[in-house]
Amino acid sequence: MSDARPQTASAKPPVWARKGNVVLAMAILALAVFGTTTQTWINVRLDPAAAANADLHVQGSKAATAVTALALVSLAGGLASSIAGKVSRWIISTIIVLASAGIIVAAVMVLADPLGAAQGTIAATTGISGGQAAASSTVFPVLAVVAASLLALCGGLLPLAGKYWKARTKYDVAGRAARTGSGPVDEIDSWDSLSRGEDPT
Repeated sequence: MSDARPQTASAKPPVWARKGNVVLAMAILALAVFGTTTQTWINVRLDPAAAANADLHVQGSKAATAVTALALVSLAGGLASSIAGKVSRWIISTIIVLASAGIIVAAVMVLADPLGAAQGTIAATTGISGGQAAASSTVFPVLAVVAASLLALCGGLLPLAGKYWKARTKYDVAGRAARTGSGPVDEIDSWDSLSRGEDPT
């Protein structure tokens, strides 16, 4: 009886591995990246000799078009991880990490060459491409890099955190029953276990 309480406490997952925390963190970070793309990433002065402030503002969705799509992919993956199985979580983790890497690369390219990233918008606005202009990036590409880096970290930790999550689907329950011998397992359950990389024998 005296060992019941310590065992119960130790059975609780650590804060970083709790499903609600992990899924919420990935959703917030993905939305944060998406939110930056709605803001101005590049300020362009079409006439560098003019004394006026920048007269063209380029949103992140136009400066780095891939960032918006990758942020939505990460958001969908993060939400799907809440109902995913063991193998699916590894796949989702890989997708989120790769998507985050793509976001970082796209944002860094904007920071490295803001004028080049703005050329499409300049040409669409003025009808002239390759003209003289001065461009500077804002803080939002940097924020996108920070959020994407944290998102990649969460995605990388997803399979480790998932080990603490309770089974929710009938397939996960059947897999546990097969490993523990706590319930009947038929041929379908055995195939499901094998598809997840588990040995039902």
